[in-house]
Amino acid sequence: QVQLVESGGGLVQAGASLRLSCAASGRAFSRYAMGWLRQAPGKEREFVAGINWSDQNTYYADSVKGRFTISRDNAKNTVYLKMNSLRPEDTAVYYCAAAYNSDVATTTKGYDYWGQGTQVTVSS
Repeated sequence: QVQLVESGGGLVQAGASLRLSCAASGRAFSRYAMGWLRQAPGKEREFVAGINWSDQNTYYADSVKGRFTISRDNAKNTVYLKMNSLRPEDTAVYYCAAAYNSDVATTTKGYDYWGQGTQVTVSS
C-alpha cells in the first residue's frame, strides 16, 4: 500500500508556472506507475500526465503536451508535474495517483491509490 500527498498548488495568472509534487510513503514506490489527473468543477476527472515505473516513458494529454512535464525521483519517493504557460482552462483540482506494477493508465479505473488533491487556479 502507498499513501500519496500532493503539494504545490495555488492561484496564478495566465502564463505563469507551477510545480506540483506528490510525496509517496509505503513500499516499492519504484514499482508504481504514477499519474496526474485533474477535475474541474462540473467535469469528470481526466488524465493529464503519467510516467511508467519500468521504462520511465511519459505520456501526456493533448491539451497539456509541450507545456507540462512529469518526472519522478525514486530515491525521494516523489513525482513532480511542472506546469508552464498555464491557462485558465487548466484550473482544477490536481490528483496524484499510483498503479502498482503496471503501465500508465489514462483512465481513473487504472489507478489503485489516490492523493487528496491540490487546487490549481489560473486567472485570466
